[in-house]
Amino acid sequence: MIAQLRGLLAQVESDRCVIDVSGVGYLVQASSRTLAALPQPPELALVLVETVVREDAILLYGFAEASERSWFRLLTTVQGVGAKVALAILSVLPPAELMMAIGGGDKTMLTRAGGVGARLAQRIVTELRDKCEGMPTGAPAGGGVPGVTITMPTPRSIAADAVLALSGLGFRRAEAQPVVERVIDRFEGDVNLDVVIRDALKELAR
Repeated sequence: MIAQLRGLLAQVESDRCVIDVSGVGYLVQASSRTLAALPQPPELALVLVETVVREDAILLYGFAEASERSWFRLLTTVQGVGAKVALAILSVLPPAELMMAIGGGDKTMLTRAGGVGARLAQRIVTELRDKCEGMPTGAPAGGGVPGVTITMPTPRSIAADAVLALSGLGFRRAEAQPVVERVIDRFEGDVNLDVVIRDALKELAR
Protein backbone atom coordinates (compact mmCIF):
# COMPACT_ATOMS: atom_id res chain seq x y z
CA MET A 1 0.00 0.00 0.00
CA ILE A 2 1.20 3.53 -0.78
CA ALA A 3 0.97 5.81 2.27
CA GLN A 4 2.59 8.95 0.86
CA LEU A 5 4.25 10.28 -2.27
CA ARG A 6 7.07 12.74 -2.57
CA GLY A 7 8.27 13.89 -5.97
CA LEU A 8 7.98 16.53 -8.66
CA LEU A 9 4.50 17.88 -9.23
CA ALA A 10 4.08 17.29 -12.95
CA GLN A 11 0.47 18.34 -13.53
CA VAL A 12 -2.55 19.71 -11.66
CA GLU A 13 -6.16 19.47 -12.88
CA SER A 14 -9.47 20.38 -11.25
CA ASP A 15 -9.76 17.16 -9.26
CA ARG A 16 -6.40 15.40 -9.59
CA CYS A 17 -2.67 15.81 -9.96
CA VAL A 18 0.28 13.82 -11.26
CA ILE A 19 3.35 13.35 -9.08
CA ASP A 20 6.57 12.18 -10.72
CA VAL A 21 8.57 9.93 -8.41
CA SER A 22 11.83 8.77 -9.98
CA GLY A 23 10.34 8.95 -13.46
CA VAL A 24 7.05 7.24 -12.61
CA GLY A 25 3.95 9.46 -12.76
CA TYR A 26 1.33 8.70 -10.11
CA LEU A 27 -2.22 9.93 -10.77
CA VAL A 28 -3.63 11.18 -7.45
CA GLN A 29 -7.21 12.33 -6.95
CA ALA A 30 -7.67 15.02 -4.30
CA SER A 31 -9.98 17.65 -2.88
CA SER A 32 -9.79 21.20 -4.16
CA ARG A 33 -8.35 22.25 -0.79
CA THR A 34 -5.43 19.84 -1.13
CA LEU A 35 -4.81 20.80 -4.75
CA ALA A 36 -4.79 24.49 -3.79
CA ALA A 37 -2.16 23.78 -1.12
CA LEU A 38 0.27 22.20 -3.59
CA PRO A 39 3.21 24.17 -5.02
CA GLN A 40 3.40 25.17 -8.65
CA PRO A 41 4.65 22.52 -11.11
CA PRO A 42 7.38 21.36 -11.43
CA GLU A 43 8.30 21.91 -7.77
CA LEU A 44 8.64 19.19 -5.15
CA ALA A 45 5.39 18.07 -3.54
CA LEU A 46 4.49 15.76 -0.67
CA VAL A 47 1.02 14.26 -0.30
CA LEU A 48 -0.36 11.72 2.14
CA VAL A 49 -2.11 8.91 0.30
CA GLU A 50 -5.03 6.58 0.81
CA THR A 51 -4.78 3.60 -1.54
CA VAL A 52 -8.02 1.95 -2.64
CA VAL A 53 -7.72 -1.41 -4.41
CA ARG A 54 -10.60 -2.50 -6.64
CA GLU A 55 -10.96 -5.44 -8.99
CA ASP A 56 -10.34 -3.24 -12.01
CA ALA A 57 -8.05 -0.51 -10.65
CA ILE A 58 -5.73 0.73 -7.91
CA LEU A 59 -6.76 4.29 -7.01
CA LEU A 60 -4.74 6.86 -5.09
CA TYR A 61 -6.34 9.68 -3.09
CA GLY A 62 -4.07 12.44 -1.85
CA PHE A 63 -4.25 14.78 1.14
CA ALA A 64 -2.24 17.77 2.28
CA GLU A 65 -3.08 17.08 5.94
CA ALA A 66 -3.42 13.94 8.02
CA SER A 67 -6.70 15.29 9.44
CA GLU A 68 -8.25 15.41 5.98
CA ARG A 69 -7.22 11.82 5.28
CA SER A 70 -8.75 10.69 8.60
CA TRP A 71 -12.04 12.34 7.72
CA PHE A 72 -11.97 10.79 4.25
CA ARG A 73 -11.69 7.37 5.85
CA LEU A 74 -14.56 8.09 8.24
CA LEU A 75 -16.85 9.57 5.59
CA THR A 76 -16.45 6.58 3.29
CA THR A 77 -17.80 4.27 6.01
CA VAL A 78 -21.24 5.79 5.40
CA GLN A 79 -23.39 3.97 2.85
CA GLY A 80 -23.73 6.13 -0.25
CA VAL A 81 -20.53 8.08 0.39
CA GLY A 82 -17.87 6.92 -2.03
CA ALA A 83 -14.46 8.44 -2.53
CA LYS A 84 -15.76 11.03 -5.01
CA VAL A 85 -18.46 12.30 -2.65
CA ALA A 86 -16.06 12.29 0.31
CA LEU A 87 -13.61 14.47 -1.64
CA ALA A 88 -16.47 16.78 -2.66
CA ILE A 89 -17.40 17.22 1.00
CA LEU A 90 -13.79 17.89 1.99
CA SER A 91 -13.50 20.40 -0.85
CA VAL A 92 -16.18 22.64 0.68
CA LEU A 93 -15.78 21.84 4.38
CA PRO A 94 -12.40 21.70 6.12
CA PRO A 95 -12.23 19.20 9.02
CA ALA A 96 -13.10 21.75 11.72
CA GLU A 97 -16.25 22.91 9.89
CA LEU A 98 -17.17 19.34 9.02
CA MET A 99 -17.05 18.36 12.68
CA MET A 100 -19.28 21.34 13.58
CA ALA A 101 -21.74 20.47 10.83
CA ILE A 102 -22.07 16.83 11.88
CA GLY A 103 -22.03 17.55 15.61
CA GLY A 104 -24.64 20.28 15.22
CA GLY A 105 -26.78 18.31 12.81
CA ASP A 106 -26.42 21.00 10.14
CA LYS A 107 -27.51 19.16 7.00
CA THR A 108 -27.52 22.36 4.95
CA MET A 109 -23.76 22.72 5.28
CA LEU A 110 -23.27 19.16 4.04
CA THR A 111 -25.53 19.63 1.02
CA ARG A 112 -23.16 22.33 -0.26
CA ALA A 113 -21.03 19.44 -1.54
CA GLY A 114 -21.77 18.00 -4.96
CA GLY A 115 -23.55 14.65 -4.78
CA VAL A 116 -24.92 15.22 -1.27
CA GLY A 117 -28.68 15.60 -1.06
CA ALA A 118 -30.83 16.06 2.03
CA ARG A 119 -31.31 12.32 2.58
CA LEU A 120 -27.59 11.52 2.37
CA ALA A 121 -26.74 14.50 4.56
CA GLN A 122 -29.13 13.17 7.21
CA ARG A 123 -27.50 9.73 7.00
CA ILE A 124 -24.04 11.24 7.44
CA VAL A 125 -25.16 13.17 10.51
CA THR A 126 -26.96 10.16 12.01
CA GLU A 127 -24.14 7.67 11.47
CA LEU A 128 -21.17 9.90 12.29
CA ARG A 129 -22.41 12.17 15.07
CA ASP A 130 -21.21 9.77 17.77
CA LYS A 131 -18.06 8.80 15.84
CA CYS A 132 -16.63 12.24 15.12
CA GLU A 133 -15.70 13.00 18.73
CA GLY A 134 -11.94 13.04 18.97
CA MET A 135 -11.45 13.31 15.22
CA PRO A 136 -8.62 15.67 14.17
CA THR A 137 -9.60 19.11 12.94
CA GLY A 138 -6.27 20.33 11.54
CA ALA A 139 -4.25 23.34 12.67
CA PRO A 140 -6.21 26.06 14.52
CA ALA A 141 -6.67 29.47 12.93
CA GLY A 142 -3.46 31.46 13.21
CA GLY A 143 -1.38 28.32 12.79
CA GLY A 144 -0.12 28.24 16.36
CA VAL A 145 -0.60 25.62 19.04
CA PRO A 146 -0.39 26.91 22.65
CA GLY A 147 2.52 25.44 24.55
CA VAL A 148 4.17 23.98 21.44
CA THR A 149 7.46 25.35 20.14
CA ILE A 150 7.92 25.02 16.41
CA THR A 151 11.50 24.42 15.35
CA MET A 152 12.34 26.04 12.06
CA PRO A 153 14.47 23.99 9.66
CA THR A 154 18.16 24.86 9.60
CA PRO A 155 20.28 25.11 6.43
CA ARG A 156 21.90 21.80 7.43
CA SER A 157 18.54 20.00 7.70
CA ILE A 158 17.31 21.60 4.46
CA ALA A 159 20.46 20.41 2.69
CA ALA A 160 19.98 16.86 3.98
CA ASP A 161 16.32 16.79 2.90
CA ALA A 162 17.16 18.26 -0.51
CA VAL A 163 19.89 15.69 -1.18
CA LEU A 164 17.51 12.91 -0.11
CA ALA A 165 14.81 14.20 -2.46
CA LEU A 166 17.24 14.51 -5.37
CA SER A 167 18.52 11.00 -4.71
CA GLY A 168 14.93 9.79 -4.95
CA LEU A 169 14.69 11.47 -8.34
CA GLY A 170 17.65 9.47 -9.63
CA PHE A 171 20.62 11.74 -8.95
CA ARG A 172 23.70 10.37 -7.21
CA ARG A 173 24.29 11.75 -3.73
CA ALA A 174 27.89 12.61 -4.67
CA GLU A 175 26.73 14.91 -7.48
CA ALA A 176 23.72 16.34 -5.64
CA GLN A 177 25.45 17.27 -2.37
CA PRO A 178 27.84 19.98 -3.72
CA VAL A 179 25.12 21.50 -5.90
CA VAL A 180 22.74 21.77 -2.95
CA GLU A 181 25.44 23.35 -0.80
CA ARG A 182 26.20 25.91 -3.50
CA VAL A 183 22.54 26.85 -3.78
CA ILE A 184 22.20 27.34 -0.03
CA ASP A 185 25.42 29.38 0.10
CA ARG A 186 24.20 31.57 -2.73
CA PHE A 187 21.13 32.52 -0.71
CA GLU A 188 23.22 32.82 2.47
CA GLY A 189 21.09 30.15 4.14
CA ASP A 190 17.83 32.12 3.86
CA VAL A 191 15.93 29.64 1.69
CA ASN A 192 13.27 26.97 1.96
CA LEU A 193 13.43 23.37 0.80
CA ASP A 194 11.38 23.85 -2.39
CA VAL A 195 13.65 26.67 -3.58
CA VAL A 196 16.80 24.64 -2.93
CA ILE A 197 15.47 21.62 -4.84
CA ARG A 198 14.20 23.75 -7.72
CA ASP A 199 17.50 25.57 -8.19
CA ALA A 200 19.55 22.42 -7.68
CA LEU A 201 17.51 20.66 -10.37
CA LYS A 202 18.23 23.52 -12.78
CA GLU A 203 21.97 23.14 -12.21
CA LEU A 204 21.94 19.35 -12.39
CA ALA A 205 19.99 19.46 -15.65
CA ARG A 206 22.68 21.54 -17.40
